[in-house]
Amino acid sequence: MTVTRDDVLAAREVLGDLLHRTPVESTEAFSQIAGAPVMLKCEHLQRTGSFKVRGALVRLAGLSPSERERGVVAASAGNHAQGLAWAARHLGIDAVVHMPADAAIPKVEATRGYGARVVLGGARVEDALARAMAEAQAQGRTFIHPFDHVDVVAGQGTVGLEI
Repeated sequence: MTVTRDDVLAAREVLGDLLHRTPVESTEAFSQIAGAPVMLKCEHLQRTGSFKVRGALVRLAGLSPSERERGVVAASAGNHAQGLAWAARHLGIDAVVHMPADAAIPKVEATRGYGARVVLGGARVEDALARAMAEAQAQGRTFIHPFDHVDVVAGQGTVGLEI
């Protein structure tokens, strides 16, 4: 998979004003430890609290009308789940997210709160990935990988453009 600057610039256009342009802040404590200036990109202030919503929104925005109609399925222990759920709700797409049985309760509840149906099970994210891919195939949903797709990486790469 090759993601180009043009892919990231196109992703920025898709995102438009839908997401926050989070600030970059200096940190004296980390700068002292590192012996050099350290800056933090404050993606914790992003909708859903993570940069992952960027990639999810770009990926979902690129779905065809028939893919949107059939819905999406994903797997995540938290941040991708929340980003995908928020993006799906925003775009009117039905979303199912498979999460490990021991996923953090606040992340599970946030994912549900954004409108996704959450399916808990298995001990690892890999188990959730396998279940999500099986559901995608069985039900005709589009599987939205947390990182292995050009649109997802390009969307997440918009962080770099803001820096």
